[in-house]
Amino acid sequence: MSALVLDGKALAAQTEAEMLERVEQLKAGSGGKTPILATILVGDDPASATYVKMKGNACRRVGMESVAVEMPSSTTTDELLARIDELNQNPDVHGILLQHPVPAQIDERACFDAIDLSKDVDGVTCLGFGRMAMGEPAYGCATPQGIMRTLEAYDIDIEGKHAVVVGRSPILGKPMAMMLLAKNATVTICHSRTQNLPDLVAQADILVGAVGKPEFIRAQWIKDGAVVVDAGYHPGGVGDIELAPLVNRVAAYTPVPGGVGPMTINTLILQTVQSGEKSLG
Repeated sequence: MSALVLDGKALAAQTEAEMLERVEQLKAGSGGKTPILATILVGDDPASATYVKMKGNACRRVGMESVAVEMPSSTTTDELLARIDELNQNPDVHGILLQHPVPAQIDERACFDAIDLSKDVDGVTCLGFGRMAMGEPAYGCATPQGIMRTLEAYDIDIEGKHAVVVGRSPILGKPMAMMLLAKNATVTICHSRTQNLPDLVAQADILVGAVGKPEFIRAQWIKDGAVVVDAGYHPGGVGDIELAPLVNRVAAYTPVPGGVGPMTINTLILQTVQSGEKSLG
């Protein structure tokens, strides 16, 4: 069988067209105001700068505005907290993104948690995670939320399936597991210290690779007919899962690149539009 390709790039382009219409409606009803995403980049990490630029470009494609806040690598936690507080207080800013990682001297968790819940469009606060896990309204972490939107768009059945998430990071593995659980999957969370990992991966009807190591999850571990989601991206264009041998064995898979990545940025923009609609609409 030939697997269904869960094409995040195509899905993101399709939903950008829908978002453009929503932003135009907002502008018409609010005297020309648009949702605004503030991006905070601390330091001079080139990869982070590229990601921030991509997010600004995505804002422009849907007719939104973005504000780029750039701070030096010598920034202290207090200086960053003060800047976040300014953005929290600014009624024209509807979403705040603090680009990860920040320089080592900064308390990143304290800065994430300083973001107002109503502007936490990247889903990084403890309060947002707790509300999401309890089934209360909150913006989900952008990557797992993007994965859930992809599965839904391609009519992947989740209810009653065994989902295995390999990775337990606070902004990917853990919220991914909670979101799948909320859709009535039976969820197993694995990590670097899991014993008999191949045996657990072999049970997965839905597999999410989020371990952060190139092709760490081997193709022979994965059963025929599984749905495979690769949330990793590494030099050479490979993810966390050995995908090449799977394309004629599994039911569906996300390509790397072009699968999870575009839907992460797309979800961040969508959640900023939703925040803008609440504020301006």
